[in-house]
Amino acid sequence: MNLEVEIAGIKLKNPVIAASGTFGFGREYSKLIDISEFGAICTKGITLKKRIGNPQPRLCEVYAGIINSVGLENPGVEAFINDELPFLKSFDTKIIANINGFSKEEFVELTKILTSLVDMIEVNLSCPNVKEGGMVFGKDPKKVYEITKSVKDVASCPIIVKLTPNVTDITQLAVAAENAGADAISLINTVSAMAIDIETRKPLIKMVTGGLSGPAIKPIAVRMVYECFKKVRIPIIGMGGIMNYKDAIEFFIAGATAIQIGTVNFINPKAVCEIKEGIEAYLERKGFKSIKELVGSINI
Repeated sequence: MNLEVEIAGIKLKNPVIAASGTFGFGREYSKLIDISEFGAICTKGITLKKRIGNPQPRLCEVYAGIINSVGLENPGVEAFINDELPFLKSFDTKIIANINGFSKEEFVELTKILTSLVDMIEVNLSCPNVKEGGMVFGKDPKKVYEITKSVKDVASCPIIVKLTPNVTDITQLAVAAENAGADAISLINTVSAMAIDIETRKPLIKMVTGGLSGPAIKPIAVRMVYECFKKVRIPIIGMGGIMNYKDAIEFFIAGATAIQIGTVNFINPKAVCEIKEGIEAYLERKGFKSIKELVGSINI
């Protein structure tokens, strides 16, 4: 069965991508699985300088998901290139660098540094965990357009723009990204959320609020992928609460060309293999010759 998909000329051997922020740089998971099973790996969010992230506690479990406020802890772009990128390149999978900036200039600088070193760049305009960062840009279609265009002007590799769901109409952001030249969009990132310890009456997250991921947000994500599919012509990478192949199939039917899996990796490191096998079996059972035939095939 042909699971190959193409995004802006980059061919992925299968449509399952490790989502940013849940897979680190692959080292820990490589001890458990062959990370070449993924069509691509999207790195942990990278910034120009090293970040220690937010204070603990910054992760808590809730019904059907987790809330996180990690705050973009990462070693910085120089350490990524020197220490992590050679490791990732030793595997048979595409590499997507997820970049985060606190100004347009930082996004541009990161793109200049990484564009010739990785297969694609995912521009994170939607992280809800850093007060002075992506959220400011990600909610405003004009800023989405401005940063996307600035990044595209200096990029030699395809640019994916990651969109926040914490807006009234995500399609405005999708259209802005497409109009600015984005090669693809990815959605959704986490949904703003909060949890409280009723005994202490304190928030379970030190920063008070964080981003909700996991199966609780899947119906929201499927709806937003479907809405964006109707508005843009560029490929959509769908994510949000995918736990098994059935969840993945929903995203393809709604209009996603590829998917990212995140929270499920914490629970089941072998999820990538199970999801791929499930997709193949579904396509065969339904008489599809390739995954491409399934994309946007919803019956209304």
